[in-house]
Amino acid sequence: MTRAGRVPVADATAPARCDAAQRALAVAAARELGVPRDYGRTRALRLQREPRALTPIGTDVHGRVQWLEPRAARAFLRMHASALDDGVVLDVVSAFRSASYQLGILQRKRERGESIEQILAVSAAPGYSEHHSGRALDLTTPGYPALEEAFEHSPAFAWLMREAGRFRFHLSYARDNRHGIAYEPWHWCWRSR
Repeated sequence: MTRAGRVPVADATAPARCDAAQRALAVAAARELGVPRDYGRTRALRLQREPRALTPIGTDVHGRVQWLEPRAARAFLRMHASALDDGVVLDVVSAFRSASYQLGILQRKRERGESIEQILAVSAAPGYSEHHSGRALDLTTPGYPALEEAFEHSPAFAWLMREAGRFRFHLSYARDNRHGIAYEPWHWCWRSR
């Protein structure tokens, strides 16, 4: 997302999504890499359906177009504009990710020598990530490193804690959350109710 709130993505193509069969293949491949069969039950996480449609929300901190499910996209763009009105910049780090893309993250981490336990402490297993729903995004703000707990000390985080609920965005992974995922002050998910 540009700081001016423009969405410069007229020629962008929506990212590939997984259907139920492709998601099942990604989940099975993740099990082969060590994700426990009872992962969803023990972590109180459910399989996430990928949206039928995605809407661009602008570019991320690396200049890549990011996408959300249409209702979440509209809510985010309103929230982003409101934050700017209050002098707060919300930069997107990532938004929609398919189950196949999530599998690639898990594979790369395993290739680097990380254990499955280390990986699952900071990332949901393929098929279970809120990012698959097209309703979740990771945020940062200038002057703070992306995807680091230091974000909780930013004015942007304080603004989100006060205001994000008005736009139906919620912090998914608070400290000591029931899912066993590390505290992620940057991860916010839109809920329809």
